[in-house]
Amino acid sequence: MRPGGLFLLWKGTREIHLEIEGGDHERPSTAATTFAAIIAQIVVIDMVFSVDSIITAIGIAEHVEVMIAAVMIAVLVMYAASAPISGFIARHPTTKMLALSFLILIGAALVADGVGFHIPRGYLYFSMAFAAGVEAINILAARGRRA
Repeated sequence: MRPGGLFLLWKGTREIHLEIEGGDHERPSTAATTFAAIIAQIVVIDMVFSVDSIITAIGIAEHVEVMIAAVMIAVLVMYAASAPISGFIARHPTTKMLALSFLILIGAALVADGVGFHIPRGYLYFSMAFAAGVEAINILAARGRRA
């Protein structure tokens, strides 16, 4: 079983639940606790997916240095892309739900692979591309209505 798939299922489901049901009403949220929670989530996500990727790459890469460099580059790219992506999602909140749905889809595919059931990736990529295309049309239509 792949731990990254289980993490994606848990995280996607939890975030969708919080989005629909509302935030945590019991604990007051301050900027410091929110910032700390975001940093902790980034660290956990990086660790889970780094370990998951390393386990997968052990059989592929012949040079450990290449594998380490690839993980470090991936972390830097994720860090650099986080601000523009979060800004886009803030301007287009429906993309957040779509992205969370993609997380659940990918998590289910990883778990299925881990238990020996292969879902052809073409089906997954097509469904994701179709949904992203519909969302792009919605964003363009909303922009047209505002103009």
